[in-house]
Amino acid sequence: MEIHKTTWPMRILVFVLFAYLLAPVLLVFPLSFSGDQVLRFPPTFWSTRWYEALFANSQMLKAFWTSLSLAAIVTALSIVIAVPAAYVMTRLKFLGRDLLFNLFTAPLLLPTIVLGLAILIVFASFGLLATMQGLVFAHLVVTLPYALRVLAVSLSTQDRACEEAARTLGAKPLTVFFRVTVPMLTPGIVAAAALCFLVSFDEVVITLFLTGPRISTLPVELYNYVYNQADPLVAAASALLILLTLGVIMVVERAMGLGKAFVK
Repeated sequence: MEIHKTTWPMRILVFVLFAYLLAPVLLVFPLSFSGDQVLRFPPTFWSTRWYEALFANSQMLKAFWTSLSLAAIVTALSIVIAVPAAYVMTRLKFLGRDLLFNLFTAPLLLPTIVLGLAILIVFASFGLLATMQGLVFAHLVVTLPYALRVLAVSLSTQDRACEEAARTLGAKPLTVFFRVTVPMLTPGIVAAAALCFLVSFDEVVITLFLTGPRISTLPVELYNYVYNQADPLVAAASALLILLTLGVIMVVERAMGLGKAFVK
Protein backbone atom coordinates (compact mmCIF):
# COMPACT_ATOMS: atom_id res chain seq x y z
CA MET A 1 0.00 0.00 0.00
CA GLU A 2 2.83 2.40 0.84
CA ILE A 3 4.45 1.77 -2.55
CA HIS A 4 1.13 2.36 -4.31
CA LYS A 5 0.61 5.63 -2.40
CA THR A 6 4.06 6.95 -3.31
CA THR A 7 3.46 6.46 -7.03
CA TRP A 8 0.74 9.12 -7.20
CA PRO A 9 3.02 12.08 -6.34
CA MET A 10 5.51 10.82 -8.93
CA ARG A 11 2.77 10.55 -11.56
CA ILE A 12 1.58 14.06 -10.79
CA LEU A 13 5.15 15.36 -10.99
CA VAL A 14 5.71 13.65 -14.36
CA PHE A 15 2.41 15.06 -15.65
CA VAL A 16 3.37 18.59 -14.54
CA LEU A 17 6.79 18.30 -16.18
CA PHE A 18 5.26 17.05 -19.44
CA ALA A 19 2.69 19.84 -19.38
CA TYR A 20 5.44 22.41 -18.76
CA LEU A 21 7.55 21.10 -21.65
CA LEU A 22 4.68 20.67 -24.09
CA ALA A 23 2.79 23.89 -23.29
CA PRO A 24 4.80 26.13 -25.68
CA VAL A 25 4.37 23.58 -28.47
CA LEU A 26 0.64 23.12 -27.88
CA LEU A 27 0.03 26.88 -27.71
CA VAL A 28 1.27 27.20 -31.28
CA PHE A 29 -1.85 25.51 -32.67
CA PRO A 30 -4.50 27.87 -31.22
CA LEU A 31 -2.26 30.84 -32.07
CA SER A 32 -2.06 29.67 -35.69
CA PHE A 33 -5.85 29.98 -35.99
CA SER A 34 -5.90 33.48 -34.56
CA GLY A 35 -7.63 36.20 -36.55
CA ASP A 36 -5.68 38.97 -34.81
CA GLN A 37 -3.09 41.09 -36.56
CA VAL A 38 -0.48 40.37 -33.88
CA LEU A 39 0.46 37.39 -31.72
CA ARG A 40 -1.90 37.36 -28.77
CA PHE A 41 -3.17 34.62 -26.48
CA PRO A 42 -5.97 33.92 -26.24
CA PRO A 43 -7.01 35.13 -29.70
CA THR A 44 -9.94 37.54 -29.83
CA PHE A 45 -11.45 35.58 -32.75
CA TRP A 46 -10.62 32.55 -34.90
CA SER A 47 -9.63 32.46 -38.55
CA THR A 48 -7.56 30.53 -41.09
CA ARG A 49 -6.27 33.74 -42.67
CA TRP A 50 -2.68 33.13 -41.63
CA TYR A 51 -2.59 29.69 -43.23
CA GLU A 52 -3.90 31.28 -46.41
CA ALA A 53 -1.28 34.03 -46.10
CA LEU A 54 1.45 31.42 -45.56
CA PHE A 55 0.55 29.44 -48.69
CA ALA A 56 0.27 32.68 -50.65
CA ASN A 57 3.76 33.78 -49.57
CA SER A 58 5.99 32.73 -52.47
CA GLN A 59 9.18 33.48 -50.54
CA MET A 60 8.19 31.14 -47.71
CA LEU A 61 7.19 28.37 -50.13
CA LYS A 62 10.48 28.70 -52.01
CA ALA A 63 12.40 28.53 -48.73
CA PHE A 64 10.39 25.45 -47.70
CA TRP A 65 11.26 23.56 -50.89
CA THR A 66 14.89 24.60 -50.50
CA SER A 67 14.94 23.25 -46.93
CA LEU A 68 13.21 20.03 -48.00
CA SER A 69 15.59 19.33 -50.89
CA LEU A 70 18.59 20.34 -48.79
CA ALA A 71 17.58 18.02 -45.94
CA ALA A 72 17.01 15.14 -48.36
CA ILE A 73 20.41 15.58 -50.04
CA VAL A 74 22.24 15.98 -46.72
CA THR A 75 20.50 12.92 -45.26
CA ALA A 76 21.41 10.73 -48.24
CA LEU A 77 25.05 11.87 -48.20
CA SER A 78 25.30 11.47 -44.42
CA ILE A 79 24.13 7.86 -44.59
CA VAL A 80 26.36 7.00 -47.56
CA ILE A 81 29.40 8.41 -45.76
CA ALA A 82 28.56 7.33 -42.20
CA VAL A 83 27.77 3.65 -42.90
CA PRO A 84 31.26 2.65 -44.15
CA ALA A 85 32.90 5.08 -41.70
CA ALA A 86 31.07 3.57 -38.73
CA TYR A 87 31.93 0.07 -39.99
CA VAL A 88 35.63 0.93 -40.12
CA MET A 89 35.53 2.57 -36.68
CA THR A 90 33.78 -0.35 -34.97
CA ARG A 91 35.06 -3.44 -36.79
CA LEU A 92 38.67 -2.62 -37.64
CA LYS A 93 41.44 -2.07 -35.11
CA PHE A 94 44.14 0.42 -36.04
CA LEU A 95 46.30 3.03 -34.38
CA GLY A 96 44.46 6.27 -33.67
CA ARG A 97 40.97 4.83 -34.18
CA ASP A 98 39.53 6.49 -31.07
CA LEU A 99 41.20 9.78 -31.95
CA LEU A 100 39.74 9.66 -35.45
CA PHE A 101 36.25 8.87 -34.12
CA ASN A 102 36.45 11.76 -31.66
CA LEU A 103 37.62 14.04 -34.48
CA PHE A 104 34.60 13.08 -36.61
CA THR A 105 32.20 13.77 -33.75
CA ALA A 106 33.96 16.95 -32.52
CA PRO A 107 31.45 19.35 -34.17
CA LEU A 108 28.85 18.20 -31.64
CA LEU A 109 30.98 19.69 -28.84
CA LEU A 110 31.52 23.10 -30.43
CA PRO A 111 29.12 26.03 -29.95
CA THR A 112 27.05 26.31 -33.12
CA ILE A 113 27.82 30.00 -33.59
CA VAL A 114 31.58 29.33 -33.41
CA LEU A 115 31.21 26.51 -35.92
CA GLY A 116 29.13 28.74 -38.20
CA LEU A 117 31.72 31.52 -38.10
CA ALA A 118 34.53 29.07 -38.89
CA ILE A 119 32.59 27.65 -41.83
CA LEU A 120 31.86 31.19 -43.06
CA ILE A 121 35.57 32.07 -43.09
CA VAL A 122 36.54 28.88 -44.93
CA PHE A 123 33.67 28.92 -47.43
CA ALA A 124 34.21 32.59 -48.31
CA SER A 125 37.61 31.64 -49.75
CA PHE A 126 36.05 29.01 -52.02
CA GLY A 127 33.03 31.03 -53.18
CA LEU A 128 30.53 28.73 -51.46
CA LEU A 129 28.47 31.42 -49.74
CA ALA A 130 24.77 31.60 -50.67
CA THR A 131 24.99 28.40 -52.75
CA MET A 132 23.28 25.03 -52.42
CA GLN A 133 26.66 23.29 -52.47
CA GLY A 134 27.85 25.40 -49.55
CA LEU A 135 24.72 24.66 -47.53
CA VAL A 136 25.07 20.92 -48.21
CA PHE A 137 28.71 20.87 -47.05
CA ALA A 138 27.89 22.98 -43.98
CA HIS A 139 24.97 20.80 -42.94
CA LEU A 140 27.07 17.67 -43.44
CA VAL A 141 29.45 18.99 -40.78
CA VAL A 142 26.51 18.96 -38.35
CA THR A 143 24.64 15.82 -39.40
CA LEU A 144 27.57 13.44 -39.97
CA PRO A 145 28.50 13.19 -36.26
CA TYR A 146 24.90 12.25 -35.40
CA ALA A 147 24.75 9.60 -38.13
CA LEU A 148 28.16 8.24 -37.19
CA ARG A 149 27.29 7.90 -33.52
CA VAL A 150 23.93 6.23 -34.14
CA LEU A 151 25.36 3.78 -36.67
CA ALA A 152 28.44 3.05 -34.54
CA VAL A 153 26.21 2.12 -31.59
CA SER A 154 24.02 -0.01 -33.86
CA LEU A 155 27.04 -1.84 -35.30
CA SER A 156 28.66 -2.39 -31.90
CA THR A 157 25.50 -4.06 -30.56
CA GLN A 158 24.96 -6.15 -33.70
CA ASP A 159 25.33 -9.92 -33.52
CA ARG A 160 28.31 -10.91 -35.70
CA ALA A 161 27.34 -14.59 -35.93
CA CYS A 162 25.57 -14.13 -39.27
CA GLU A 163 28.58 -12.31 -40.75
CA GLU A 164 30.96 -15.00 -39.54
CA ALA A 165 28.68 -17.70 -40.95
CA ALA A 166 28.63 -15.97 -44.34
CA ARG A 167 32.43 -15.73 -44.37
CA THR A 168 32.72 -19.39 -43.36
CA LEU A 169 30.52 -20.32 -46.35
CA GLY A 170 32.88 -18.48 -48.69
CA ALA A 171 31.22 -15.09 -49.12
CA LYS A 172 33.57 -12.26 -50.05
CA PRO A 173 33.95 -9.28 -47.67
CA LEU A 174 31.94 -6.93 -49.90
CA THR A 175 29.21 -9.54 -50.28
CA VAL A 176 29.03 -9.97 -46.52
CA PHE A 177 28.85 -6.21 -46.05
CA PHE A 178 26.06 -5.55 -48.57
CA ARG A 179 24.08 -8.78 -48.17
CA VAL A 180 24.38 -9.34 -44.41
CA THR A 181 25.71 -6.32 -42.49
CA VAL A 182 23.70 -3.56 -44.20
CA PRO A 183 20.31 -5.38 -43.98
CA MET A 184 20.93 -6.03 -40.26
CA LEU A 185 21.85 -2.37 -39.89
CA THR A 186 18.54 -1.15 -41.37
CA PRO A 187 17.02 0.02 -38.03
CA GLY A 188 20.12 2.09 -37.30
CA ILE A 189 20.12 3.52 -40.83
CA VAL A 190 16.48 4.56 -40.54
CA ALA A 191 17.11 6.16 -37.14
CA ALA A 192 20.19 8.00 -38.40
CA ALA A 193 18.36 9.16 -41.53
CA ALA A 194 15.40 10.50 -39.54
CA LEU A 195 17.72 12.32 -37.14
CA CYS A 196 19.85 13.80 -39.94
CA PHE A 197 16.76 14.96 -41.84
CA LEU A 198 15.28 16.74 -38.83
CA VAL A 199 18.61 18.30 -37.79
CA SER A 200 19.29 19.58 -41.31
CA PHE A 201 15.75 20.84 -41.88
CA ASP A 202 15.73 22.68 -38.55
CA GLU A 203 19.29 24.10 -38.69
CA VAL A 204 19.28 27.90 -38.48
CA VAL A 205 22.43 29.26 -36.78
CA ILE A 206 25.03 27.97 -39.25
CA THR A 207 22.67 28.55 -42.17
CA LEU A 208 22.32 32.23 -41.20
CA PHE A 209 26.01 32.72 -42.03
CA LEU A 210 25.70 31.14 -45.47
CA THR A 211 22.38 32.25 -46.93
CA GLY A 212 21.65 35.39 -48.88
CA PRO A 213 19.19 36.96 -51.33
CA ARG A 214 19.75 34.15 -53.84
CA ILE A 215 18.99 31.24 -51.51
CA SER A 216 17.41 30.84 -48.08
CA THR A 217 15.93 28.07 -45.96
CA LEU A 218 12.63 28.06 -44.11
CA PRO A 219 14.07 28.41 -40.58
CA VAL A 220 16.15 31.40 -41.70
CA GLU A 221 13.17 32.91 -43.50
CA LEU A 222 11.04 32.53 -40.37
CA TYR A 223 13.79 34.08 -38.26
CA ASN A 224 13.98 37.11 -40.55
CA TYR A 225 10.19 37.35 -40.63
CA VAL A 226 9.91 37.38 -36.83
CA TYR A 227 12.72 39.95 -36.64
CA ASN A 228 10.74 42.37 -38.82
CA GLN A 229 7.19 41.60 -37.72
CA ALA A 230 5.42 39.30 -35.27
CA ASP A 231 2.07 38.01 -36.47
CA PRO A 232 0.38 34.58 -36.35
CA LEU A 233 1.82 33.59 -39.76
CA VAL A 234 4.85 32.33 -37.84
CA ALA A 235 2.58 30.24 -35.61
CA ALA A 236 0.92 28.74 -38.69
CA ALA A 237 4.32 27.80 -40.14
CA SER A 238 5.44 26.40 -36.78
CA ALA A 239 2.30 24.27 -36.49
CA LEU A 240 2.97 22.74 -39.92
CA LEU A 241 6.60 22.08 -38.99
CA ILE A 242 5.48 20.30 -35.81
CA LEU A 243 3.17 18.12 -37.91
CA LEU A 244 6.05 17.42 -40.32
CA THR A 245 8.23 16.28 -37.41
CA LEU A 246 5.45 14.04 -36.10
CA GLY A 247 5.04 12.67 -39.62
CA VAL A 248 8.71 11.66 -39.77
CA ILE A 249 8.43 9.99 -36.35
CA MET A 250 5.28 8.13 -37.46
CA VAL A 251 7.03 6.89 -40.61
CA VAL A 252 9.86 5.50 -38.49
CA GLU A 253 7.36 3.94 -36.10
CA ARG A 254 5.31 2.34 -38.88
CA ALA A 255 8.43 1.13 -40.67
CA MET A 256 10.00 -0.74 -37.77
CA GLY A 257 9.09 0.80 -34.43
CA LEU A 258 10.91 3.51 -32.52
CA GLY A 259 12.36 0.97 -30.10
CA LYS A 260 14.17 -0.94 -32.84
CA ALA A 261 15.20 2.19 -34.72
CA PHE A 262 16.65 4.20 -31.85
CA VAL A 263 17.67 1.58 -29.31
CA LYS A 264 19.07 -1.33 -31.22
